[in-house]
Amino acid sequence: MRFLPLLRRLPLLAAAGALALLAACSTVERGQAVPLERGASWVVLPFANQTDTPLAGQRAEAVAQALLIGQQVGAVRNAPRSTQQEALFNSDDSQRQEEALAWARAQQVRYALTGSVQEWRYKVGVDGEPAVGLTLQIIDVANGNILWSGTGGQSGWSREALAAVAHKLMRKLLHTGLADAR
Repeated sequence: MRFLPLLRRLPLLAAAGALALLAACSTVERGQAVPLERGASWVVLPFANQTDTPLAGQRAEAVAQALLIGQQVGAVRNAPRSTQQEALFNSDDSQRQEEALAWARAQQVRYALTGSVQEWRYKVGVDGEPAVGLTLQIIDVANGNILWSGTGGQSGWSREALAAVAHKLMRKLLHTGLADAR
């Protein structure tokens, strides 16, 4: 009978332990938020794919666009895609980004969100946990200055979707960068 109080606390202890484990599964570094014009026009520029996973950059762009729209920062547009598909190796990410930035300037878009994907995979092993590594940047389209930058990595549980882990990480990163744009 003296174990009864301990059994009542077991769910609370288990929840605290789970939260501690979840906190250890991600690393995030974000710059301080800068004042951003509310309701401004946005574009999602091509993301550099620095992984061995084909089309990881385009997958990250899709998540980023959905998060921007969900944050109601203003009108969000996609830069037109070149006819050249993102290559697995030796893709010219900088040229694609410069072309998209030039297009955004011609369209008088105010801000651009871009980034790079350093990891986008399921880890090899028994559990096959999803792992994502991203760097994001908010750019002033008019002059090309980087206004904000954040980077992070996160892994999930073996039954968690890779896209879900990417979504959580990107949302954490953007939380600071978009603080003033909402």
